[in-house]
Amino acid sequence: MKQKHTIGNLFDKNSKILILGSFPSVKSREQGFFYGHKQNRFWKTLSEVLKKPLPKSIEEKKDFLLSNHIALWDVIAECDIIGSSDSSIKNVVPNDISKITNNCDIKMIFTNGKTADKLYKKYILPNNDFEAICLPSTSPANAKFTLEKLIDEWRIIKGYLD
Repeated sequence: MKQKHTIGNLFDKNSKILILGSFPSVKSREQGFFYGHKQNRFWKTLSEVLKKPLPKSIEEKKDFLLSNHIALWDVIAECDIIGSSDSSIKNVVPNDISKITNNCDIKMIFTNGKTADKLYKKYILPNNDFEAICLPSTSPANAKFTLEKLIDEWRIIKGYLD
């Protein structure tokens, strides 16, 4: 079923890294903000990596990201998707990340999971100069990665924030 991305990008002029997911889950679309499924480990992972309190509300999450110089968006602007299943994604229309990369000094782009990385390389990389580093997905579907292992892998972002 055709879905449009309705969550705006999040960045400011001080953003140093950009984290890109694939497309918001059903729960995220319902809440109107990224990583809204309570089982997604994105917020727990970032708060542990950055040694900051876990943000709860959407406003706290926005403040958390911006105060830590993190921009957030997704690769896909529009696609056919069944529920929240990345494997069902078809007919992709990519987001234009130049809105972010032209307005702040992005040091590195990270993709949240293999699907986001594959879509980034196919649809966005050919039109910009930013290679991306693929991080393991924080999705609950990525059961082979414990929270501790995710935190360990995601620590790489700190090197681009200092």
